[in-house]
Amino acid sequence: MTKRVNDPMSETSAGGNPPRTVRVWDPVVRLFHWTVVIAVCLNLFVLKPGRLYHRYAGYVVIAAVLIRLVWGFIGTRHARFGDFFPTPSSLIPYLKALYRREEPRHLGHNPAAAVMMLALMGLLLATATTGWMMTLDAFWGEDWLEELHGGLANAIMVLALVHAAAAIVESLRHRENLVWSMVTGRKRA
Repeated sequence: MTKRVNDPMSETSAGGNPPRTVRVWDPVVRLFHWTVVIAVCLNLFVLKPGRLYHRYAGYVVIAAVLIRLVWGFIGTRHARFGDFFPTPSSLIPYLKALYRREEPRHLGHNPAAAVMMLALMGLLLATATTGWMMTLDAFWGEDWLEELHGGLANAIMVLALVHAAAAIVESLRHRENLVWSMVTGRKRA
């Protein structure tokens, strides 16, 4: 269950007054997010496909995703999959409320964002795996694998743009800067 704004268990400041912001995204989550952003941007727009630094960026992404997967089970409250894993019983009502423009604000991932995050993590792993496979003798020069790798990379780019646009829209609708919260780790209480 995602922590709601009116959660009485949220942190309090000195004197018992509710704080203006609360810690939501821990350093591991934020480092994962920005590492992936930088590595994907480098591999999509700067580094030459198949070259050494392109491969190293892919290996960094694999390591980051694997660390994030482990952290999803042992990490802090909002980092854990149990806090936000999207189920039909959480996703369908959220999407209906979103359609009516009445979606609740979530401190952690909302159900739609959770679906996006899991989809992006799956695509990142698939893209990195196909990239690694292209370095193996068994798959060297296989056109289908190169096309699959490129298609997966393009899917990441499309979903990342949708993710960024959704973060901006949600920031405007809930009057908070979600991009900045992924820098500071804090959100409005």
